[in-house]
Amino acid sequence: MNRATAAISLIGLCFACPPARAQVLPSEPVTFGDGRVTLGGDISATYGSEDPGFFNYTDYEHSALRTLRIDVSASVNAGDHVSVLAELRTENFDNFLPYALYVRYRPWSDRDVSVSVGRVPPTFGAYPRRSYGADNPLIGYPLGYQYLTSIRPDALPANADELLRKRGNGWLVRYSIGDPAFAPGVPLASAFRWDTGVQFHAGNDIVRGTMAVTTGTLANPLFTDDNDGRQFAGRVELRPMPGLIVGGSLSRGLFPTTDAVRAAIAKGARDGSFTQSAWGTDVEYSAGYLLMRFESIASRWRLPIVDPIAADLPVSSVSTSVEGRYKILPGLYVAARVDRLVFSDLAGTTQTLPWDANVGRIEIGAGLSLQRNVLLKTSYQHNSRDGGTLPHVENLGAVQVVYWF
Repeated sequence: MNRATAAISLIGLCFACPPARAQVLPSEPVTFGDGRVTLGGDISATYGSEDPGFFNYTDYEHSALRTLRIDVSASVNAGDHVSVLAELRTENFDNFLPYALYVRYRPWSDRDVSVSVGRVPPTFGAYPRRSYGADNPLIGYPLGYQYLTSIRPDALPANADELLRKRGNGWLVRYSIGDPAFAPGVPLASAFRWDTGVQFHAGNDIVRGTMAVTTGTLANPLFTDDNDGRQFAGRVELRPMPGLIVGGSLSRGLFPTTDAVRAAIAKGARDGSFTQSAWGTDVEYSAGYLLMRFESIASRWRLPIVDPIAADLPVSSVSTSVEGRYKILPGLYVAARVDRLVFSDLAGTTQTLPWDANVGRIEIGAGLSLQRNVLLKTSYQHNSRDGGTLPHVENLGAVQVVYWF
């Protein structure tokens, strides 16, 4: 049985569960050890249009429209102040990877203050906290957290002309410096991997703050370090009134690998601090049956360029996403999202263009609860891109079933 058939079979099984009957599948996490150990899970099966333009490919190198994802999570409370949390994930049965693995210490049981060490939850942005299938009202992901740009941490362009030649090919790109193999680029911020380090969180009902020091960067979270650098990230979240959440985020970290930087310097690049810096803002508002969300990310990369044709570096990009969800009936909603991802201009020897191809997406869809913890979704996307060798326009559809406990 291939992956697509497995996904369709799982969808069929969920359709076979009549919503009017009692719960067929388990609906609560499994606990044992006097409640100190809790096991949960999340399964999403998605099948949709083929995506020859790679608009929906993720940094796991899978299309978000053709993915079977399984998450298994566990938490162990070692007393009133210490807990261990872990999550294993597989996409299309490739590998089970440690999506999360950290120890959390809470000095006071009645206050929202904690210190976490390990592969910790994301500090930057709002969307990574709701990237699970049940929390995402649509099937696709915001472009800033999913779309693969043409930048890689382990391979570097020698000059502006080489970078411009790779526009729109972030799904599989190769450069003349560093690792010579073809490999995918990175998004502005990864929604599919958690970084490793130390995170501090404190808050109350009105304001919450989080700070972290980790090994990777926003675009390239890591389990083990590859450049002896650190990322510093912070987020502040305000809840001034019921239904309104306003957030702001910052991050800065060393981006290219040590091997790639050494290769660039050996060919004449200047030594320096080659970082990814990012700023983000987000707003969520809910009232009655309506939920609205806005999020924007601005990212800037400093790269070791051997032969800068013009002083247009660093390169930068901005993503903007607006989405809404409206509940029509109990268990039934409609949703839409509008995305735009734009890149700064870069001057080559003969032309000045955005250093990567600008991308837009409009996605509309609906969701139906088959039972409390089984959700069926369908969506339709219009994708567009203003450059590259792959198709510039794609209209794609998909169906997804999500089960969690």
